[in-house]
Amino acid sequence: MAANERPILIKKIKKGGGHGHHGGAWKVAYADFVTAMMAFFLLMWLINTTDPEQKIGIAEYFAPASVAETTSGSGGLLGGTALGADGLADQGAMDIVSQLAPQPPVDAPEDIGQSQNLAAATEEALREEMMRREAADFASAAASLRQAMQSMPELTELSKQIIVDQTPEGLRIQLVDQEGRPMFEENSARPNARAQVLLRAVSRIINQLPNRVSISGHTSSRIGSGVASAPGDWNLSAQRANAAREILQGTGVDPDRVFQVAGKAGSDPLYPDDPALAGNRRIAIVLLREAPVLPRDTSL
Repeated sequence: MAANERPILIKKIKKGGGHGHHGGAWKVAYADFVTAMMAFFLLMWLINTTDPEQKIGIAEYFAPASVAETTSGSGGLLGGTALGADGLADQGAMDIVSQLAPQPPVDAPEDIGQSQNLAAATEEALREEMMRREAADFASAAASLRQAMQSMPELTELSKQIIVDQTPEGLRIQLVDQEGRPMFEENSARPNARAQVLLRAVSRIINQLPNRVSISGHTSSRIGSGVASAPGDWNLSAQRANAAREILQGTGVDPDRVFQVAGKAGSDPLYPDDPALAGNRRIAIVLLREAPVLPRDTSL
């Protein structure tokens, strides 16, 4: 080898086996996924815990009608105008206060605005709002009772012996007899085990609402008697209604909420075409509609 020639060196680099670092992008994606799932389950929990009135309030808050429509480029309340006195200094902007609230007539009383607002809140509007809210509450209570009937084995077989509907008086829950499956023993005022289970289920629904309660007992006509009710049916139906009241109060219903306990015998049959039918023997529990609170008459 000549003196001016340098030896050629070959350097080999041994790479590691295919387990190198791939970066942290997957961690960001996983964190976003966990956050989204947590928000989803939180939303589901909130939906299950809110009552119908709160849901209606949330829906009205996010309703498109609450968004102000404007064609202004600014998109704000002022719509591109400026607050201030009219004239050259405001560059042609109108007084927004005068635009939104025009001046009343000269001979108008000072409290005309307040009187108009009170006149707008009429008795009819209050009644309609009260009825709408009560209807929503009653529908929610009826749905809760039906759900309980389906989820509890001891109530599933009794689902045909309970009727839930809305009447002009309020939400009516009726516990009716069936052939071979009575709520009371014959000529007895004490509810049997079947009726007690249904009454305890009804009490949980009653406790969800603040309405007063009316309880009435009903019997069927005796076959061939020729009269709607036998003399003893009036006392028997009243005693059965009172026995139902005692069970409801024993399961948490406030005694002050009981408005009426009545015995109607066979005077109000559920099946008028067949007054002797077993379904006419029943206990009717009504959550009464409440009268709306009217504004105080300021003219007195």
